[in-house]
Amino acid sequence: MNEHDARGLSRRPLGKTGLEVSSIGIGCAPLGDMPETFDFSVPEQRARDTLSAVFESPINFLDTAAAYGDGESERRIGMVIGEMGGLPEGCVLATKADRDLTTGDFSGDQMRRSVERSLGFLGLDRLQLVHLHDPEHLREPGREPFEYMMAPGGPVEVLRGLAEEGVIEHLGISGGPIDLLTRFVETGLFETVMTHNRYTLIDKSAEPLLDLARDLGVAVFNAAPYGSGILAKGPDAYARYEYREASHEILAKAKKAESACQEFDVPLAAAALQFSLRDERIASTVVGMTRPERVEQTLKLARHPIPDELWEKLEAI
Repeated sequence: MNEHDARGLSRRPLGKTGLEVSSIGIGCAPLGDMPETFDFSVPEQRARDTLSAVFESPINFLDTAAAYGDGESERRIGMVIGEMGGLPEGCVLATKADRDLTTGDFSGDQMRRSVERSLGFLGLDRLQLVHLHDPEHLREPGREPFEYMMAPGGPVEVLRGLAEEGVIEHLGISGGPIDLLTRFVETGLFETVMTHNRYTLIDKSAEPLLDLARDLGVAVFNAAPYGSGILAKGPDAYARYEYREASHEILAKAKKAESACQEFDVPLAAAALQFSLRDERIASTVVGMTRPERVEQTLKLARHPIPDELWEKLEAI
């Protein structure tokens, strides 16, 4: 059974880790001030105010990465944690081990450097959960990402070694291509998997991955349920999906979904969020937030009534 706090947000077991996470988590990429990715900037004080609002809310899961703002997201989180005297009891903070953004180095040694830098920025002596991040971005000519990452002395072996040292408590995999994530999950070496932009109202390509993870007891984080913004702001206001210009097919689906929601007087964002929340295969739905007021607004979207008739129409899309 999922436990609910006083404001209706459930806590779900995080696979076999022994941890519990809120059904909604905060994605901290935009808090690292990444205008080249999100098409907007986030000043430091607003990011810190947003994080403070999260820590005061029933949301207990935060997701960041070494690459977000090249460390800026972690630095800002670390400042707020430091002011609070440490990570609050019961909170789960995940980061990601990344390649060197300048050189493209994705070696095992780089994974250790990435983790050590994260510890410094966050002000922690160990990390609860670390995801190997975006292996598809490997720049080694002639090398296939899965084999490279799994090779002796490579990224996965080094990260597993850090887990044995106690620097990392739990290890996960995070990336884009579903077929690649599937291969990593099938190894049985990862306790969690994070997919983004591939399980939304208008794109269900991650469905096989969710089934596999459930069967293997691997916890799933579903990030970017709004498709990086189009399902929150609407296709006319924000015609981008997966951080780039949306295809004609995606735009058409988004407009159909928006029209169906308008028929039932339901915000498109509420349907997009609850589409993920209602899936029992997903431990936590990770939503980017860049303003303090977004925290309560997101909780309200999660509680907005949605009739079965609307779900049937959305399923047909």
